Amino acid sequence: MTFQQGSPVVDAEPPKKTSRAGRDLPAAIAVGVLLGGSLIAILLFAPLVWVGVVAAAMAVATHEVVRRLRDGGYSIPVIPLLLGGQAIVWLTWPFGATGALGAFGATVVLCLIWRLLSGGLGAAPSNYLRDVAVTIFLATWIPLFGAFGALLIYPEDGAGRVFCLMLGVVASDVGGYAAGVLFGKHAMAPAISPKKSWEGLAGSLLLGVAVSVLAVQYLLDKPAWVGIPLGIMLVITGTLGDLVESQVKRDLGIKDMGTLLPGHGGLMDRLDSVLPSAVATWIVLTVLA
Repeated sequence: MTFQQGSPVVDAEPPKKTSRAGRDLPAAIAVGVLLGGSLIAILLFAPLVWVGVVAAAMAVATHEVVRRLRDGGYSIPVIPLLLGGQAIVWLTWPFGATGALGAFGATVVLCLIWRLLSGGLGAAPSNYLRDVAVTIFLATWIPLFGAFGALLIYPEDGAGRVFCLMLGVVASDVGGYAAGVLFGKHAMAPAISPKKSWEGLAGSLLLGVAVSVLAVQYLLDKPAWVGIPLGIMLVITGTLGDLVESQVKRDLGIKDMGTLLPGHGGLMDRLDSVLPSAVATWIVLTVLA
């Protein structure tokens, strides 16, 4: 406390250190380290637990987005969407991609019927086409994409495949952030995400491909060249995934999907780039490795 002209004036507390995105940087780093360390431990010592982690994450992320959509006036059949999402992930265990695809189809059918009958047989539901279209989008965007992350763990080198996904996504983010801060001058998609730049994308490509090449070579014992298409695909899908969520949030008029993770927002705010990247990783490593 200081005094000025005989009146006490309380000094303002120093502002929290934030990133360029306005985040609480120390909290974001602490949460990131905790999550990263937990995932590393699971993949090293109990890799099949990864399926449960994916299933739980898909349920939380789906709930976050549905809650935001309901606040925006959408009517989403949340019960069949959540239950179907769990089936999409868990049926990869005995049936692989076939199980995920079959569960996805069943989920869509159930959601269509559920929304149709939401007002009873005597009343036609309003905004039916809009709501079911958004519901199918969510079933694809979250649990179906997440199921490809679960599919990565089943081969003998499954833990290494998941590491390739995570390392590639992190490298893309770090490379893009560093290059954007140091050199970013030309906005890539200013109407959707003003902070993204073409220089940042170049940094993502450089570091993302380099890390993917090393990961494929040393974690999977595969030819290094496989890491080149993997890295390129991870950067493309990760960047587009982030832009997709940014546009969804812009449509809804919100900054974050939730508040679960201090310094990050909601869980979906951390999965936006990982989910489409899981699809890309499964395709590249299935075809080439």
